[in-house]
Amino acid sequence: MRHSAEQIFLAGVKQVLPDALIRAQLEREADRLVIAGRDVPLPRSLYLLAAGKAAALMAKAAEEVLGALITDGHVVTKYGHGLPLERIALTEAGHPLPDAAGVEATRRMLALARQAGADDLVLCLLSGGASSLMADLPDDATLDELAAANELLVKSGADIWAINCVRKHLSAVKGGQLAAAAAPANVVSLILSDVVGDDIGVIASGPTAPDESIFADALAVIGRFRLSDRLPASLWNHLQRGASGLIPETPKPGDPLFDKVQNRIIGSNRLALEGAAQKANALGFEPRIITDTLRGDCGAVAEFILRTLDDHLASESRRPLCLLFGGEPTLKVEGDGLGGRNQHLALLLATRLQGRQGVTLLCAGTDGTDGPTDAAGAVVDGRTLFDALEKGIDAQAYLDRYDSYHFFQQAGGHILTGSTHTNVMDMVVAVLPRTARQHGGSI
Repeated sequence: MRHSAEQIFLAGVKQVLPDALIRAQLEREADRLVIAGRDVPLPRSLYLLAAGKAAALMAKAAEEVLGALITDGHVVTKYGHGLPLERIALTEAGHPLPDAAGVEATRRMLALARQAGADDLVLCLLSGGASSLMADLPDDATLDELAAANELLVKSGADIWAINCVRKHLSAVKGGQLAAAAAPANVVSLILSDVVGDDIGVIASGPTAPDESIFADALAVIGRFRLSDRLPASLWNHLQRGASGLIPETPKPGDPLFDKVQNRIIGSNRLALEGAAQKANALGFEPRIITDTLRGDCGAVAEFILRTLDDHLASESRRPLCLLFGGEPTLKVEGDGLGGRNQHLALLLATRLQGRQGVTLLCAGTDGTDGPTDAAGAVVDGRTLFDALEKGIDAQAYLDRYDSYHFFQQAGGHILTGSTHTNVMDMVVAVLPRTARQHGGSI
């Protein structure tokens, strides 16, 4: 069952590999260019800008289609996620904490955008991770201060809407400001969504999308998560000046600069779940996509998954079941261990599955990296805790330290894929053989 769950997860990842998705959106003929199903006038110059964990593979596919039509470009992606490119410069940079390489790459991307004229095209390829990788900061702040703020936000338990609200208002590229830099050029963004609901204003902090949030909203996030006394003073002062009207707000819906901007979602968690469902069916399971909007604290998400399993254990089906969940839970880190939300969620679920025959659960990130680790996630079943105890491993102690990575490293169960070059949030795969359903009862 563990092997089946991993095969189903990998099939979901394959469904959202960005090279195939990009090729489906780009068509180049001698005197014609089609992007996302729309004819685009052949530009005088074409600038290709890409950012995110999937950026290198997206850019490589675009190079193959567009060839010499590309005038110049720059890609920024996470360390270890780069690929050789022929026409576009590539920078590997820090994620989830921004670094100097990301700042320099972002400076070059903004410079290219500002070169574009009214008859030019700026093609942006955006994916999850771009908020950290497209790094810039207020003039009176340091990179260490920006990295500290990002770490505070990521570990606070805030969701991506709240985190990116703050990021937009500490930036000159996020929240529609890349589109503003490129004006009056035509701008087309092809986007892999790593956000529940596929909100283009939140994915990658919306560099080419109108921003509905304001500086006061960013200050409210800082207050809500009790970060005011820990946020570096330079960044707090920047947000205060913005809220006082001393710094211009980000471009808002209705701004004429967006008249020449097209944003198109080309890949999402739902698409990955559909690919996983096809594989589950081929393996003999009856697939059921439960949701692609998992969100909230890992504890609440674990309870929702367990209730759903209980509901389906008693359902009628001639085949074993495969339940599929997608989304992005949050995790407020309160210990000094190592892990990520998927490994933590898997370990939480393992404590509730103890002794339960036949139920197998896999929790993993589609990008192949869960938190600051080399694991995509983990797979557990009713024997996980028993096997750990036989090795002298106390699961609760690892949970308390938020150290799920070292638990699975010792107990087994890690899902290790390496970089997948894509990113559409997380997936949970639950496989329920008929024997588990016949056993009945609650988990």
